Amino acid sequence: MEGNTAEGLIDAHHHVWDLSVRDQDWITGPELVPLHRDFLLADLEPEARTAGVTATVLVQTIDVPEETPEFLALAQDSDLVSGVVGWTDLTSPDVSSALAALREGPGGEHLVGIRHQVQGESDPRWLVRPDVLRGLAAVAEAGLVYELVVRPHQLAAAHEAALRLPGLTFVLDHAGKPPIASGELRPWADAVCLLASLPTTVCKLSGMVTEADWDQWSVEDLRPYANTVLEAFGPRRLMFGSDWPVCRLAATYTEVISTARELTAALQPAERHEVFAGTALRTYGLTSTSSPAAQEAPCAKPSSSPVSTT
Repeated sequence: MEGNTAEGLIDAHHHVWDLSVRDQDWITGPELVPLHRDFLLADLEPEARTAGVTATVLVQTIDVPEETPEFLALAQDSDLVSGVVGWTDLTSPDVSSALAALREGPGGEHLVGIRHQVQGESDPRWLVRPDVLRGLAAVAEAGLVYELVVRPHQLAAAHEAALRLPGLTFVLDHAGKPPIASGELRPWADAVCLLASLPTTVCKLSGMVTEADWDQWSVEDLRPYANTVLEAFGPRRLMFGSDWPVCRLAATYTEVISTARELTAALQPAERHEVFAGTALRTYGLTSTSSPAAQEAPCAKPSSSPVSTT
């Protein structure tokens, strides 16, 4: 069953995991103990429904081939999950065949993108390795998007990869993980603006609360970073994602949504619709949208002032 994507709020980024199926080897250290348990779709659904979420995009968590078919099967049986961003080995010479196999399996029609945990790669130029670029080209040929989970020092390579592959849409997860806790804007902001200068790039307004001080963050701490991506990408290339359940380290599901609404309160209604539904609909091809086009703002100097709605 397909999720209802015609109206309402779309959560374009969340995860699930079942530790009885496989361990999440990234959950290490005492600070991540709250995440070391099962987080199932059945746990998210009541929170999402209460918040007015009508469709979601389920995103990979670890770089193993078994996870993606499981997620696709989950989407097939769900009326909430409308898209899946999965994983495949981009360095394999058989990327095209692997993607075709995923498409042909149960729930394969829900595959909308591919992601790799680039943030964990020691090579800051991993994205522009010849074998990786060949894999990314296969993703583009399959009509999928590629999601960037990178740290600020890897944004330059992301920009270069996007330049080399103009036929592939790149989606920047978590706004490129800005250093919110330290209060620094640059060089993150400059790198984000450079990436945003390419029309094939999209950004997620997600994961910000966990880049801030988990115990003492405020909306105003996040505002300069949200304004930066709003001005750089414009509402038509920005989409909301909760990053549930990782967000729970710093905020509840409801708090993440209300924070995103507050950060975008200066936008016109049609622009807010783009951030909370329209961009995800177009980027992932979940369905068509007849929403009026929002004005895209140029990449301006980062500021803590409200985003202009002109």
